[in-house]
Amino acid sequence: MGPFFHGLLLALGLILPLGVQNVFIFNQGAIQPTIKKALPATITAAICDTVLILLAILGVSLIVMQYDWLRLTLIIIGVIFLLYMGFQIWFAKSNSQSGAQSMQMSTKKQIVFALSVSLPTCNLGYDRCNRFELTCLFRKR
Repeated sequence: MGPFFHGLLLALGLILPLGVQNVFIFNQGAIQPTIKKALPATITAAICDTVLILLAILGVSLIVMQYDWLRLTLIIIGVIFLLYMGFQIWFAKSNSQSGAQSMQMSTKKQIVFALSVSLPTCNLGYDRCNRFELTCLFRKR
């Protein structure tokens, strides 16, 4: 029973935290009038996640871990980006239902914004690399 609970806690720890990317995708799903109009952001985020996971499988995190200056630079970029996004969300005006219609983004804006919240949020794959390696570590037992 111990490994089951350990795996359950690991899964919850990897799934539950809502990052900037998840909040953006949830907002697009709520704001856009149809699913079809929310697809550009969702597909872009999915492609970014796939690419970052593939980079993790190919061992990019090992390269990052070899160079402390690169690791520190990626962490600083990630912290600055998250602080910026946090302040943007914190100080944004609350939207009413009529304001939500004005918040709808064009396809191009959705893609660009999805790229901007998907790539730097996890320090260019560093976090996802560690999550993937952590998952592989537990599977080898």
